[in-house]
Order: sequence, then C-alpha cells, then structure tokens
Amino acid sequence: MVALYLDMIWLLNMLVDSLLLWMTAIFLKRSIKIWRAVTGGGFGSILIILMITPLAEFAGNPAVKLGFSVVMVLIAFGFKRFRYFLSNLLTFYFSTFLTGGILMGSHYFLHFDMKLESSLFLASLRGFGDPISWIFVMFGFPVAWYFSKRRVEDFEIEKIKYDQIVDVTLEINECKIQVKGFIDSGNQLYDPLSKAPVMMVSTCSLDDRLPTQILTLAKQPESFLHGDVELSDHWMDRIRFIPAQSIGKTNQLLPAFKPDRIIIHDGFNYYSPLKALVCFTAQSLSPDDRFSCIVHPKMVSGKIENVS
Repeated sequence: MVALYLDMIWLLNMLVDSLLLWMTAIFLKRSIKIWRAVTGGGFGSILIILMITPLAEFAGNPAVKLGFSVVMVLIAFGFKRFRYFLSNLLTFYFSTFLTGGILMGSHYFLHFDMKLESSLFLASLRGFGDPISWIFVMFGFPVAWYFSKRRVEDFEIEKIKYDQIVDVTLEINECKIQVKGFIDSGNQLYDPLSKAPVMMVSTCSLDDRLPTQILTLAKQPESFLHGDVELSDHWMDRIRFIPAQSIGKTNQLLPAFKPDRIIIHDGFNYYSPLKALVCFTAQSLSPDDRFSCIVHPKMVSGKIENVS
C-alpha cells in the first residue's frame, strides 16, 4: 500500500504554488526573486494545513481561496499599481488552470473509468485524493509546467512573426504590386553607394505583373552581366547592382531597381521610404506562403500620415 504523509502533501503543494508563481513571472517577462516565489508558495500551502482543522469549511470557501491568491501574488510581485497587480493575478490563475487542465486531461486519458460513480468522484475532490493521484501530480506537474512554458513561448514567437507582417504596395514603371511583407531585422542588404536599403520581392506569384526580362533576371541574376538579357530604357535607368553573398557564391552582384514608390502599412501606420531599392528573386521567401517580400527594417523608420 502506498502511503503519503501530510508533510509531503504540504511540501508538494508549496512547490507547485511556487512554480506557478515563477511561471507567471515568465509569462509576463517579470523578474522575480526565488525567495519571493517560495514565500508566496508557502503562504498558499497554508490552505492544505487548514483542511485538516475545524476551519476546513472556511478554507474551502472560494472567497478565502481568492484572498490567499491575492496575498500570494502580492508577496511574489509586490504592488506598483492596480493594473500591474491585476495582470499578475489573472496570469497566475491562467497558469494554474493551464497546468491543472493538462494534468487532469492526462490523468483521464490514461486512467479514465467509465464506471466511476459521480458521488465517489465528488468525494475525492473534496478530500486530499488518493496517494496515487498525489504521486501523479508529483511527477506530472513538472512535465505539464515545462510543456505549458514552451507552448506559450511558441505562441509568443508566432505572434511576433505575425506582428512583423505588413502590407506592401510597390509602384515601378507603371507596374503596381501588392504583396505581404515580412520585416526582417536581420536584413542588412543595402546599396553601398547611396546607402539605400534593399527590399527582396519574390516573383513566384507575379508572372502576369512583371516584364519577361525582369522575371528572367529574378531566376538568373547574372544573365544581364553576361549579355543574355536586354532591358528597356525605362528599366535600365533604374537598375543598380548590389554586392551580396549567398551559399556557395561570393562577391555576387544582384540587380536591383529604384521604384517610383513604396507604401508599407503595418495595420496602424503608413510608411513610405524616400530611398529604397527593390531586388526581385524567383525563390519563395516563405515556406508557408505567409509573405512574399522581405522588408528592410530601415524602411519603416519614417511614418507618414496621409497616403493618396
């Protein structure tokens, strides 16, 4: 028979509460001292002790539990302003429900009994539960904690990527192109003479909007230097050559063109860089076709209010 003593249950509960406070700090990108998280978790674990005293019914009151949560959050993060405190409290509950939901779902996935009587189920919820359940929490909580942390981090990365997606309108030689662009902070491609930043545009979906010669240049950038492609005067006046490096190639010259206008809209503001160049490529720039243009970060440094 597996035995689990009250002191072990109390210690486990304190560790769980401390880790939940730590997870709250991670989600909110707040710095937290370990002793604050442990102290907050220790205060929250007092409820476990109260459950075996005549105050058990009092400790099970939702208002009392809320009060304990408030004090735990105040111990861990302090109080700066009400909005700061409320954000900490709500995120603490989010961390609790997220991790608890993972544990509950995993438990029922592995051990769900269709013949379980509802009365017995409710009775187990009111008490401390069986030792097997606590051992499951002991080993399952760290896994659920780590899984929750990683998934939220993945969501944040996707959100950052989504926030960097902009609408781009490109006008060049009577060609008007509207594509989705990705603001890449790692894009340092620019014209060494004019210092104009360079935007990369994929031609995968632009076959009917650009001249054949430009599409050929996008596939074979060196074809112009070899004399295999001839451009009209309108395009010749705009061409520039940008030194670049790619895998397997060094000192490569990429043909770029000076556009009539570039308008970038991020959902809130419009940007129109005065100095900019556009380089066309036949390669797909996004594996999931979320965008077909890579925007230089310097192109979104000057906001304009009105775009006609």
